[in-house]
Amino acid sequence: MTSSVNKPFIHVAAGLILRPDGQLLLAQRPADKPWSGWWELPGGKIEAGETVLQALSRELKEELDIDVTHATPWVTYTHEYEVNIVRLAFCRVTGWTGEPKGIEGQELAWVDPSAPLSIGPLLPATEPPLRWLQLPDRYLLTSINSAQNLPAFMSRLDHALANGLKLVQFREPSWQDSPAQLEQAFKQVLERCHASGARCLVNSCHPAAWLAVADGLHVRAGDMVNHQTDEQLNMPAGKLLGVSVHNATDLAVARTLKPDFAVLGHVLDTPTHPNQAGMGWSAFAALAEQASMPVFAIGGQSSSTQHIAQQHGAHGIAGIRQIC
Repeated sequence: MTSSVNKPFIHVAAGLILRPDGQLLLAQRPADKPWSGWWELPGGKIEAGETVLQALSRELKEELDIDVTHATPWVTYTHEYEVNIVRLAFCRVTGWTGEPKGIEGQELAWVDPSAPLSIGPLLPATEPPLRWLQLPDRYLLTSINSAQNLPAFMSRLDHALANGLKLVQFREPSWQDSPAQLEQAFKQVLERCHASGARCLVNSCHPAAWLAVADGLHVRAGDMVNHQTDEQLNMPAGKLLGVSVHNATDLAVARTLKPDFAVLGHVLDTPTHPNQAGMGWSAFAALAEQASMPVFAIGGQSSSTQHIAQQHGAHGIAGIRQIC
């Protein structure tokens, strides 16, 4: 393999063109291009002076003859190939005019990213975003605090699950009652999530043995130093790994764990941090661009901020009160 130092570095904008039913558009590379016959996300090189979204709109017009009307930045990811290194700025495209067609003679296919694909092979850099797309866009963190509060919380959880919530983190660092009651609360939340087809991760402040029944692990920023042994490699198959991060240093450590996603914040002022101002959307966007994974915004988030979060590169939103 060519040394990484000598490889050309290419900046690319790639579009995840998504229909309302969740179907995703893939394109087969033409016969006259490298990796011909392989399937990829449409897009192309970012030219000098272009923003990512400008380059994406131009490329999709040239390749598919569609005019983008709504697109948001998502995950920026670097992949090293045999002959070059590609930095891919993935964007979600949810609005366009025209019917996509292969202007360069390429085949097109609408696929369900959550199901086995009937086409292939996929370009290696196309595989991670198809996996990331399967993450829900809302993430609830519990804050029950005591057995006395459990019935009221379960009622709110039932309401959220009935309204489509699919990802929950059991997180109770301030639990006031016995460890046995805490474990029973965890089991109740887990059971209720599973009954609704939702996944429940357990926070790293809780016993490691709980991971055996949970759907994954969420590692706090302060605990990441204790998990720097590629936690993802030791995760049981099918379980998710999430991390909490607050700054660029946290992100650098988080990437060594190879997590499925990160939660970044706090973004806006929130009662959870009464004397600390939020980082704001500009700082959030700059950090999210460095993450190389889907990022949930946390801190002052609700249904009214979700579209703003996604405009700044968030996969979705996380929180305690408004998510539930």
